[in-house]
Amino acid sequence: MAPSRDRLLHFGFKATMFSNSDEAVINKKLPKELLLRIFSFLDVVTLCRCAQVSRGRVVENISKRCGGFLRKLSLRGCLGVGDNALRTFAQNCRNIEVLNLNGCTKTTDATCTSLSKFCSKLRHLDLASCTSITNMSLKALSEGCPLLEQLNISWCDQVTKDGIQALVRGCGGLKALFLKGCTQLEDEALKYIGAHCPELVTLNLQTCLQITDEGLITICRGCHKLQSLCASGCSNITDAILNALGQNCPRLRILEVARCSQLTDVGFTTLARNCHELEKMDLEECVQITDSTLIQLSIHCPRLQVLSLSHCELITDDGIRHLGNGACAHDQLEVIELDNCPLITDASLEHLKSCHSLERIELYDCQQITRAGIKRLRTHLPNIKVHAYFAPVTPPPSVGGSRQRFCRCCIIL
Repeated sequence: MAPSRDRLLHFGFKATMFSNSDEAVINKKLPKELLLRIFSFLDVVTLCRCAQVSRGRVVENISKRCGGFLRKLSLRGCLGVGDNALRTFAQNCRNIEVLNLNGCTKTTDATCTSLSKFCSKLRHLDLASCTSITNMSLKALSEGCPLLEQLNISWCDQVTKDGIQALVRGCGGLKALFLKGCTQLEDEALKYIGAHCPELVTLNLQTCLQITDEGLITICRGCHKLQSLCASGCSNITDAILNALGQNCPRLRILEVARCSQLTDVGFTTLARNCHELEKMDLEECVQITDSTLIQLSIHCPRLQVLSLSHCELITDDGIRHLGNGACAHDQLEVIELDNCPLITDASLEHLKSCHSLERIELYDCQQITRAGIKRLRTHLPNIKVHAYFAPVTPPPSVGGSRQRFCRCCIIL
């Protein structure tokens, strides 16, 4: 039986486990394998409290004591961890494979230089929100971490196409690349990815505002194993992307294209007819789509589990009827979001009552949905979570006085 966290703390090393002295009791009594087992039960915040020293010092001491045994470490949100501590870490933990530095805002290119020099086995690296990271970091990783499979540099907005070019030339085995909020990236960066990353499975380009069809088509043609694509907020893309996905990426499971208002039923028809493994689709604010898209999804996408249609104002009860009778309805569909779909009525809820796997439905600002309709739905799906609100009934004018003012979600302003 694995020892509990409380029992581990009771060993008596609360004050000494990070002692500066090499003669600390824990270092004499416990082998490194057990130390690593102990540390695995504690998050970094707890370790810091036990050590009563800075987070950077904790990281240094963990690395010195666990050294080559350590394979995975998350320092997510540790604001006090900087380049010096991570250099010591890299020197001592040369077998590290998974490292999460998400939100470690003191991290700079110097850390990636250290990782490149000492951590050649690194496979997963999360640098999201490390906004001091530049192209130099990607060049360093390319040179020293050839096994890298997953990299998250979301919100590292100093990165440009030159950094991506350097990265992919040395890390051709990349399977997941998260570039959310890298606003300087252009189509040229995607051309490098498409040319050098044939194993790519996951790509996140959310709010990369300069991306157009040209770059994404290159991804589709070069990355046939693609299963997850997020292009939400890339408002320049058109149906050409959906056609390219349908023609080149039959394994696609997740597509997020919220706020891509140029996409239409024509593109989604091609996509649905070719990508039968789709499980999650975020089509929020794809304002041109109609019931035709839902008809195609209902026929061709039997694995669909999550569908967001928020602000798709042309969707009607008839589209939901097809979805409710479709291949995914009975056993697969778990979440449907219909916020701000003004043509949806209680009839849609009737069409969904046979979706036995349905766990959640969003109905905010669907003005034709009633409490009675939701109540009827719950008689068939008693565990479903329904998120909705209702406008208060407007009272008659007050006699001989000024009228009260009302809004949709507050009774009296």
